Amino acid sequence: MATESKTYLPSGMPAPEATRDGLDREFWEAAKRHELVVQKCNSCGTFQFGPEWICHKCHTFDLGWHRVSGRGRVYSWERVWHPAHPALKSACPYLVVVVELPDAGNVRMVGNLLGDPKIDVPFDAAVEAVFEDHPEGFTLIQWKLANC
Repeated sequence: MATESKTYLPSGMPAPEATRDGLDREFWEAAKRHELVVQKCNSCGTFQFGPEWICHKCHTFDLGWHRVSGRGRVYSWERVWHPAHPALKSACPYLVVVVELPDAGNVRMVGNLLGDPKIDVPFDAAVEAVFEDHPEGFTLIQWKLANC
């Protein structure tokens, strides 16, 4: 009997890491703690993702990170048959979703949708963040349908 992989993606992928300037370090550290965080302006309260040094709305540099529920809705999705990285060839097909986070000003994040890669994902389907720990010391945020 074959043993099931503990991670969704095959080995051989480059490990994600914070940018040299540290802008997204808190995002990756929070993922290791199994928390989903989104950048939020401390001045005007606007959420934004991906992280930037300046608020998109009021242009202040006073930004922080805000923990969110990890629940969202599918805004869009795509079934991948032709991977961008050779290590993903054996994983095809797989589903990539754009998830809208209502408790974070409806910012959107991109990630993999766990489960059957051949389903047709309903737009606006409820999803939840899943934290996938890797032995190399990083954690990825994947998504699963909330009713599964």
